[in-house]
Amino acid sequence: MNKITAAGEKELVLVTGRANMELAEQVAECLGTELLPTDIYNFANGEIYVRYSESVRGSDVFVMQSHCAPINDWLMEQLLMVDALKRASAKRITVIAPFFPYARQDKKHRGREPISARLVADMYKAAGADRLIAVDLHTAQIQGFFDGPVDHLVALPILADYVKQNHPGELAVVSPDAGRIKVAENWSSALGGVPLAFIHKTRDINRPNQTKANRVVGDVEGRTAVLVDDMIDTGGTIVQAADACMEAGAKGVVIVSTHAVFSGPAVERLKNSCASEVIVTNTLPLEDSQKFDKLTVLSIAPLLARAVHEVFEDGSVTSLFEIE
Repeated sequence: MNKITAAGEKELVLVTGRANMELAEQVAECLGTELLPTDIYNFANGEIYVRYSESVRGSDVFVMQSHCAPINDWLMEQLLMVDALKRASAKRITVIAPFFPYARQDKKHRGREPISARLVADMYKAAGADRLIAVDLHTAQIQGFFDGPVDHLVALPILADYVKQNHPGELAVVSPDAGRIKVAENWSSALGGVPLAFIHKTRDINRPNQTKANRVVGDVEGRTAVLVDDMIDTGGTIVQAADACMEAGAKGVVIVSTHAVFSGPAVERLKNSCASEVIVTNTLPLEDSQKFDKLTVLSIAPLLARAVHEVFEDGSVTSLFEIE
């Protein structure tokens, strides 16, 4: 393995779970290194075995895993990888979770519910993680759940550059709900101060993954509506929002999201939606059956690689990636 060394002979080691090997290989290529060979397999009863084929003693190790379905398996696999590194005397362990697991369960909506995102952060710490890197957390407060440094990266520069280059003309940024106005404001600024709107919607807390888009608040008439969200799960919310934009007089709709969860009917809904293009990143792997003609997948690997490099060199991740 080609290890990267810094002053004092500190070594950078990049390892990955099995969920998204392609992204991990892209990050390694951007860094000019190779992934550490790792033996990972399942026993007959589903238990996971992990062992690294080379010494990691004294190394600065970055553990990548994409948390797609089956999310519990991939989370457990990453926890075991961290534990193995801790017991193998790694000097510092950084968890890279581009799509933070259980991020939507970040608070109690009703009594007797867990705060699952906090539990996941606690498990990372208990396993031996010293630092956490994630991309576009569902809510910023999750940064406070982990007892250690958290580098919260944003995919906006990558996505916004693509939108500017491929969708010239008059645009309007639209948030799919009022709760993500701050993100939409950042998008508006990145696209040169274009108008901002949001979708007024209602949600039944007793029925997960179901919302109803009621109307557009703001002016999208005669403009291409850029619908922005952190994730697309079943696609119901974002497709309804796209329809609402067209009903409000938008010239067209482009859907942009960092995390392509694409559960259940999402692909069919997006394929048949009024949106001309759906733009996502590869924080989560997509099967061939989940890809369709108007889907564009941008690589998040350069962003992750730059973050890894800055952390390894004790540089400033905030100055590179934070959007004010």
